[in-house]
Amino acid sequence: MKTSLVFEQVKEKLPRIVDILFSLIPSGVGSEGAIPKLSKQDEKRLLRDGARWAVSEGYGNHEDLSYMEEGGRLAGADAELISDRALERGLKQVGTLGSGNHFLEIGRVEEIYLPEAADTLGLFLDQLVVLIHTGSRGLGYQICEDSLKVMNKAMSKYGISLPDRQLACTPTRSPEGQDYLAAMAAAANYAWVNRQVIMSQAQRAFMKALEVSPRELGFSLIYDVCHNIAKIEEHVVEGKKRKLCVHRKGATRAFAPGHPQIPAAYQQLGQPVLIPGDMGRYSYLLVGTETAMEKTFGSTCHGAGRMMSRSQSKKQSQGINIDQEMARRGVVARYQGRGTMAEEMPHAYKDVADVVETMDLAGVSKRVARFRPVGVIKG
Repeated sequence: MKTSLVFEQVKEKLPRIVDILFSLIPSGVGSEGAIPKLSKQDEKRLLRDGARWAVSEGYGNHEDLSYMEEGGRLAGADAELISDRALERGLKQVGTLGSGNHFLEIGRVEEIYLPEAADTLGLFLDQLVVLIHTGSRGLGYQICEDSLKVMNKAMSKYGISLPDRQLACTPTRSPEGQDYLAAMAAAANYAWVNRQVIMSQAQRAFMKALEVSPRELGFSLIYDVCHNIAKIEEHVVEGKKRKLCVHRKGATRAFAPGHPQIPAAYQQLGQPVLIPGDMGRYSYLLVGTETAMEKTFGSTCHGAGRMMSRSQSKKQSQGINIDQEMARRGVVARYQGRGTMAEEMPHAYKDVADVVETMDLAGVSKRVARFRPVGVIKG
């Protein structure tokens, strides 16, 4: 999301902004309560309708849907395939960040690499922007667990043998494969709703902290891109157009200019791609390219990637005053538990600038802007 604000205008009020964000957006393991009166009927509707449901309930506006991958709704979702346990886990978690590497980050536009592209996206130097990284929460996790059980039992039927149950799979056109795609689509729709509600809550927090109107804040969605998802797409393989199931695990979509699934406003630009780094250095906005369509099925990286495990990071974080370390980096941080922050400290991650530069030099995605984090909330 972008705002009309310049960092220097709000620098002194940044702690208040982060405090109110932290109070309005539940975070941490098992966090819940953003929409306390959600019914199971509502939950099944949002699993089917995705972000359209959120907009109809007053979270954001209809224009937002134009700036979401798939319009904020993956077709083919079937809520009746979702277990009661998954539905129960998802019922109270809409509008929550969760834990792990999920976050809400306030950044300032620190550098612009492609001025014309930045203009199209409405970005300018020293502008305040907001990034949200979260997904389908406990519902998505449970769908994965449920599907693993089904597929592990079914693999022998299809002559599939694998060394790790986490790699469980079945043919895409099999009954199990079709059920999984329909359940996964429901989880994707839940994730779009989750981010849409959080975005709306973030707007409320900024308005409350700064005592400004929506017009003065200028809060609007640049793009909502997903990752760790399988999609049925058309790509050219050996000179022929084929329909493929593209599973972007640890990757994100990066379609080229002119692709029909890119918002009309970005047709000449290519799909916006958001690449978060660690919470102490920087994040990037890139755009997709024709090279990505030719070489990587319209995909690029989706983050920095870890250099050390969570347990290693925790060990290295012993003796570090996390608040002081984040303040030294110019970041106001609020979090539920020290353990999560210790696992997610900047030393745990690769320098995302190196990863992004590799994508840029390979022509898979082109850098548009770099954001410096100034505020973050985490579980």
